[in-house]
Amino acid sequence: MPIDFAKNAVERPESFKAEVKGNIPSWLQGTLLRNGPGIFSVGDTTYNHWFDGMAIMNSFTFKDGEVVHRSRFLRSDTYKANMAANRIVVSEMGTMAYPDPSKNFIFKAITFLNHTVPDFTDNCGNNFIKYGNDYYATTETNYIRKIDPVTLETQDKVDYMKFLPVNLTSSHPHYDKEGNAYNIGTSVAEKGKTKYMLFKVPAVSEKDKDKKVPALKNVEVVCTVPCRSLLTPSYYHSFGITDNYIIFIEQPFKLDILKMATAYMRGVCWASCMKYFPEENTLIHLIDRKTGKEVETKYYTGAMIVFHHVNAFEEDGQVVCDVIAYNDNNLYDMFYLDRLKENSDQVDKKYSKPSYRRFVLPIHPDKAAAIGENLVKLKNTTASAVKEKEGKLICQAEVLCEGKHVSNPCLSCFSTNRRGRMFKFILTMSAKVAKFDTETRKMLFWSEENCFPSEPLFVPRPNGESEDDGVVLISVLNCTPGQSSYILVLDGKTFQEVARAHVNAELQKDIHGFFIPHGN
Repeated sequence: MPIDFAKNAVERPESFKAEVKGNIPSWLQGTLLRNGPGIFSVGDTTYNHWFDGMAIMNSFTFKDGEVVHRSRFLRSDTYKANMAANRIVVSEMGTMAYPDPSKNFIFKAITFLNHTVPDFTDNCGNNFIKYGNDYYATTETNYIRKIDPVTLETQDKVDYMKFLPVNLTSSHPHYDKEGNAYNIGTSVAEKGKTKYMLFKVPAVSEKDKDKKVPALKNVEVVCTVPCRSLLTPSYYHSFGITDNYIIFIEQPFKLDILKMATAYMRGVCWASCMKYFPEENTLIHLIDRKTGKEVETKYYTGAMIVFHHVNAFEEDGQVVCDVIAYNDNNLYDMFYLDRLKENSDQVDKKYSKPSYRRFVLPIHPDKAAAIGENLVKLKNTTASAVKEKEGKLICQAEVLCEGKHVSNPCLSCFSTNRRGRMFKFILTMSAKVAKFDTETRKMLFWSEENCFPSEPLFVPRPNGESEDDGVVLISVLNCTPGQSSYILVLDGKTFQEVARAHVNAELQKDIHGFFIPHGN
């Protein structure tokens, strides 16, 4: 049975104990947060794109073998304005909102000006991030919304622009062992220059631990990277990191700022102002975390689109960077609600398949090497980096896996403890959830008829003995009549079911999530 992606969710803000079948490990103590679109129509108006839907948050708290569930709509300014007007009045990337025809000229003029220099939505329905001791619902605009991770109540609205000049930001920061967060944003035409800003949000210091100040107050700019073109910055969804380096992929999938400024009067959505240039190459930036400077070498590869980095690590003077890549921008187009009504066979034929690609970037290549020489020295990969004139390296990836089983991958390697380090396993998700062995190229699968999994998330067992020693948590939408949706718990090693917790509530297909260990 197909998912009705356009169905409005129903929130359940009070806590409710789920019915557990099986045995949840006693060490699993904490809360899984999930975030995604939940409301797609207001009054007589509807969103065009699934990503545009107003956010609904779900929490699943694991304690002593039991699971407690609750859900709540994000009370963003966008939500409040739409509900008060009983129509969609705040524009999203795939849906341009126009005022009620009965509104007067002054109101329409104000609406026009707001879209010429757009004040973006705070409908943060993509992910959760942690800055300092606070948790935020987030999207890719300059706004994030602080939330209470226990009650899911919406709290402060935070504008990145008050702390650093970024108009767009990633929803996928990285965290180091000290609790510092690293993220990236785009600064559009600030002082006449468009640039990418890599920044660090420090962990809460001793002097600030009892103060109610946002962690962003202490934000530090690690590095700025100039955009290759002033008014067409590259779109990105995530980036890579190792102990010593940051990897940013500047791809030929671009936002046309001038077209965005005129989109409202042209009657098109902002997403239509994103364009892929397959004739251009992709520039991979490698940035030293300590100095904040790019390495001298320039790394290029063919045109591609990357939404999610898998992981990156260093080995023998080279950075290994794994990504999920596409040959076109059809993935975004696939999520327009009218296209989601197509059957799966039509979708498989129309949209390009992703591939799991491994790039190897020599950090300090031999300057005496001949032009045309492959400078990748790792023996366990077919990836190459061929020297060209002027110190450029043309990189070709090794394809580890491709096809529908990597169509919606996790953002991390199997264990969160291995972020930025060498790893063996990853999790991927389409209609099935898969555990992929990067060495043997073998997969283990989980699937169930009429059940649609969301992004799997691995939780390592405390003091685990191996990379996959832990459990995989998956929110599963059950479309079988009379049966409830559930949280699935899989053994990380065997990929066999350990338990499932039926929540006796309707779950939505969500996007990303975050696990908060008990006591954190």
